[in-house]
Amino acid sequence: MTRKIALGLTLGSMLMALAGCGSDPGTRAVTGGLLGAGAGAGVAAVTGGRPATGALIGGGVGAIGGAVTTP
Repeated sequence: MTRKIALGLTLGSMLMALAGCGSDPGTRAVTGGLLGAGAGAGVAAVTGGRPATGALIGGGVGAIGGAVTTP
């Protein structure tokens, strides 16, 4: 259980760090969405959830996070 939490926190940190990549909000939203979808699917698969649901949630959160960050 501790390993799953650590993995989730690590992936979340990476997502937030990479969501700021890009020169405009649109690019950051797309980048954040794609990274979030991948991270969400991975975390859901590791924790026994549904990867598609994790991808949808992660993609939405990543896109919003990318759009609201500034370079």
